[in-house]
Amino acid sequence: MKEQCSIVSKATKQEQEVEITPIRLRWEWTESSVWSDKMLTALERGVKGGKWFSLIDKVYSPANLLNAWKNVKRNRGGAGVDNMNIKQYNKHLEQRLLRLSVKLAKQEYVPNAIKRVMIDKPGSKEKRPLGIPTVEDRIVQTAIRNVIEPIFELIFSNTSYGFRPKRGCKDALKILYTNLTKGYQFVVDADLKGYFDTIPKSKLMDLVKEEISDGRVLELIEQFLNQSIFDGLNTWIPEKGTPQGAVLSPLLANIYLNKFDWIMSNKNYKMVRYADDFIIMCKTREESEKALVSVKEWTDKAELILHPIKTKILDSMQDEIDFLGYRFVKSKNYEKTKLF
Repeated sequence: MKEQCSIVSKATKQEQEVEITPIRLRWEWTESSVWSDKMLTALERGVKGGKWFSLIDKVYSPANLLNAWKNVKRNRGGAGVDNMNIKQYNKHLEQRLLRLSVKLAKQEYVPNAIKRVMIDKPGSKEKRPLGIPTVEDRIVQTAIRNVIEPIFELIFSNTSYGFRPKRGCKDALKILYTNLTKGYQFVVDADLKGYFDTIPKSKLMDLVKEEISDGRVLELIEQFLNQSIFDGLNTWIPEKGTPQGAVLSPLLANIYLNKFDWIMSNKNYKMVRYADDFIIMCKTREESEKALVSVKEWTDKAELILHPIKTKILDSMQDEIDFLGYRFVKSKNYEKTKLF
């Protein structure tokens, strides 16, 4: 019992002992029980060999699992296929987290199936699938994200804003607004059809392996990518994709599109991306047509599908621009309109 109780006490003590150093201020959003000043320094300077290894102990550390649980509890969410909800998991929490840590350390942890439900798609008559992992699977995925997210944040492009620390929807909208005021009249409005469900798993894992070499962490991520789906009647394992609703999915989705972000930036296109929604702003129609060709070339290689109807070139002086739930309407003086 003493060992079980120490999970909470040790984590709380570690949180209290974190010193606010300059490097900690730069990475204030990181999980302090995982990312020490020493690790953050290595992150900024670069690790030997260019890849991170020996990370699995950070994943199953009691402090990380406890903080992952707090995050899952805060985000609420329903029960998965085991029908265990947040309130039920909270009972005997210390024993559950201790067992979970041991299972992860001994490589005995196996994710459950994901419960699939269909929900309304905003602004459309279509439905989209939502995956609901079990509470414990969400804890483990959060613990993994706590460990690997800073590694990828370091290499992510400034053009992406979705599901990233210290960035959000309004930041992306302000970029669009600012460029409209600067005369970037033509907009490539792109839509990736069923993006989360069409990401090639092997290509995604290749990108993860470019930064991480810890085989046990990679194996855990692959286990989550290959979780079976249960829709109430049938159970199957999708050939592609990372399920929407899973904690790791937004990060993995950003990892897969990161090279695309950099390709477009290196071609000097004004692009802003929020998850799988992105637009490219150009000053001439000719430039926008060339940008769309570049998009098509990359998506074909990446085995992604551009929506044939929703992907189009718009003239902001004639067409309405819809992005992230906001609509930009025809105006000769965008600068006279306050966005927020």
